[in-house]
Amino acid sequence: MRIVITGGAGFLGSHLCDRCLAEGHEVTVVDNFITGSPENLAHITSANFAFRKQNISEGILIEGPVDFIFHLASPASPVDYMELPIQTLKVGALGTHNALGLARAKNAGLLLASTSEIYGDPLVHPQTEEYWGNVNSIGPRGCYDEAKRFAEALVMAYHRMHQIDTKIVRIFNTYGPRMRLNDGRIVPNFLKQAVLGEPLTVYGDGSQTRSFCYVSDLVDGLYRLAMSQENLPINIGNPHEFTILQFAELVTKLTGSASPIEFQPLPQDDPQQRQPDITKARTRLGWEPAVQLDEGLLKTLDYFRAKLGCGA
Repeated sequence: MRIVITGGAGFLGSHLCDRCLAEGHEVTVVDNFITGSPENLAHITSANFAFRKQNISEGILIEGPVDFIFHLASPASPVDYMELPIQTLKVGALGTHNALGLARAKNAGLLLASTSEIYGDPLVHPQTEEYWGNVNSIGPRGCYDEAKRFAEALVMAYHRMHQIDTKIVRIFNTYGPRMRLNDGRIVPNFLKQAVLGEPLTVYGDGSQTRSFCYVSDLVDGLYRLAMSQENLPINIGNPHEFTILQFAELVTKLTGSASPIEFQPLPQDDPQQRQPDITKARTRLGWEPAVQLDEGLLKTLDYFRAKLGCGA
């Protein structure tokens, strides 16, 4: 197939490029590097790979046939979307509209990378795909949450009105090599702080929970969903839940760091619980995570040490 990946120069997008190329597909990445990086694609030498620098909120121009579109383009960390709220809303709305327009014009399938953030600060635990969420639309995280909720609605409208073969994946916390050092999410924050011997920043009392999925598992879930007949949202993430304090203790153990824990005020609307129900992914895609947290963190730690110029 010829596959287009919007946001393909990002952390997840670049790993998805690797998977699609390994499966024998032709891949075209569309990205404007607002949060992605050319460095994430520098290792790709395949003749089946092409790159287009475009802002998809302004339009997507792809010549020739397209069989499938992975629509991943969007700032995805709180640091990014709080600094870029309007761009985040635009890519969720206008970018998704343009990606769907390309899918319709090319008679292609499309997968939307949605997020666990559409559940907001959930009142249901673990979160199933049937849960409608608890989102503050005007809060500081609303630009991302509502951009993705609107994108899901738009994808389903195109599916129903134009019979486009669409997929929606709700991605839970994912980590691995190629995350930015200043990404702002918990894994890069803690690993960077531990490697440099800085205090590990814990917001609130650390009792809030998260679930962590290694990038290769997540990409496998995306690929399986794309090749499936599923059109309704599917959660992809690791259901093994940790408190933030437990995770901080694990990071200090794996890194051998003596970094203390520094508590700071909890940001507004920060979710207290985050754990996916992956029953549908297991039964309909035959998918579940395979990489244990210790194993995945050690691989990510090697990458961060190399980026920081620190030895083991």
